[in-house]
Amino acid sequence: MKESPSPRIGILVVAYNAESTLEKTLDRIPKDFRSRIAEILILDDASSDGTFTAGCRWSQLEGMPPTVVMRHTKNLGYGGNQKAGYALAAERGLDIVVLLHGDGQYAPELLPEMVAPIERGECEAVFGSRMMCSGSALRGGMPFYKWLGNRILTRFENASLGSRLTEFHSGYRAYSVAALRRLPIEKNTDAFDFDTQIIVQLLDAGMRIKEIPVPTYYGDEICYVNGLRYAKDVVKDVLEYRLALKGFGTCPWIPKPVEYAFKEGDGSSHSAILGIMRTLPPGRVLDVGCSGGQFAERLEALGHTVTGLDFVEVPGVRERCSQFLLADLEEGLPPEVGADYDYVVAGDVIEHLSRPERVLRELRDVLRPGGRMLLSVPNFGHWYSRLRVALGVFGYDRRGILDETHLRFFTRGSLRRTVRAAGFDQLRLTSTGAPFWSVLGTGVTAGVLADVSRLLTRVRPTLFGYQYVAVLTPHAAQTIIAGEHVDVQDILSRQPVPELAGRVGAGS
Repeated sequence: MKESPSPRIGILVVAYNAESTLEKTLDRIPKDFRSRIAEILILDDASSDGTFTAGCRWSQLEGMPPTVVMRHTKNLGYGGNQKAGYALAAERGLDIVVLLHGDGQYAPELLPEMVAPIERGECEAVFGSRMMCSGSALRGGMPFYKWLGNRILTRFENASLGSRLTEFHSGYRAYSVAALRRLPIEKNTDAFDFDTQIIVQLLDAGMRIKEIPVPTYYGDEICYVNGLRYAKDVVKDVLEYRLALKGFGTCPWIPKPVEYAFKEGDGSSHSAILGIMRTLPPGRVLDVGCSGGQFAERLEALGHTVTGLDFVEVPGVRERCSQFLLADLEEGLPPEVGADYDYVVAGDVIEHLSRPERVLRELRDVLRPGGRMLLSVPNFGHWYSRLRVALGVFGYDRRGILDETHLRFFTRGSLRRTVRAAGFDQLRLTSTGAPFWSVLGTGVTAGVLADVSRLLTRVRPTLFGYQYVAVLTPHAAQTIIAGEHVDVQDILSRQPVPELAGRVGAGS
């Protein structure tokens, strides 16, 4: 059997005004480990001293690993320097990259131990923790206030993220480069809390982190971290992530799920539409915006034949519906959709379109006479969005009424006008309560608030209704013109002809 090649190991040295410590730090790299290093990347972040010269001088010594020394002409910040380094590591084909600080605060002697767990396939990241051995950080010279702040922040982060790390704030780290490619680190901050954001991204992606104990060393190096600002930024990052999981804010550094997570019986618009579909006889259904097909799968179980339509293909969608079509609704319905559907379902779709009226007219045309369209949209008149606007703090969220991908907002009145102009008659219009379950879970508090929300929604749906669910049918009224029955909609779609205007009258 052919042995797999050894991974290409790189050392990323971030340095800022480290002229006096850089060469000493690099000298401490174990001699028996140097032959395993594919490349050392030294990134000088626009230092005002001779850091760049020191790096170049060391790189030219005999017997040193291949070394690239770069100097940024503009200071990119601690996070920005790492971004540049990881991009360079990926570009140069490295498999593992170890973050090493040029000031010597973290022990280069432990580089073999830092890469070993990744080489063995045990994890995607290794952190050197100064807190694993009780008391070692203080004995190594860590100031007590920093030790205390480290412990408090780490406990808060573990509790918020469901992790069990002994330290969140070590800068000694090794990463699988393949794992880094899967994370949107280019959207992370350029500041010192970059390290916190990358931990959150690793945990969110379900990646494995392993810790090893490392010694603590505090010398005469200059600390450029503002402790209070750093603590504030760390707390903000964790809270921003937790809120993003509930749909609040945009949090661009955390990927947004592609698939809609349908939950039956949760009181959402999709759940309400499914409840209506249970009362209708089986038929042909066009599920517009079908996502991963979870909703379509339930319709199929009720005896319906479902054609799913979406602009992205989520894995597994073709197994959950009878047919799947890939299409961008901004360009209209594709011809393959066909016609004579008994039902069209468009749950939370038209608010994502720049011209929903055009798509609604096309959806009307694929329905059979007397068919039904089940439509849902968020209510922009809800108290949440009204309050945000009134307080002058309007902003987008990851989902919900203020979803960042929404191009149109609807109130009850504007929804009625839109569907009427598209040629539909309204058979039924209901409102759903606010989804407290998505924020508070399924506990007693969420249940009580949901009951109150449903009551208030019945009393005043325009203010407390979270989403509108409409059941529509194509407008079927007829008018007599020169003795022929013609659909009203056909007349409205034409330009008015003055000489015929007097010949149009109501009839049955």
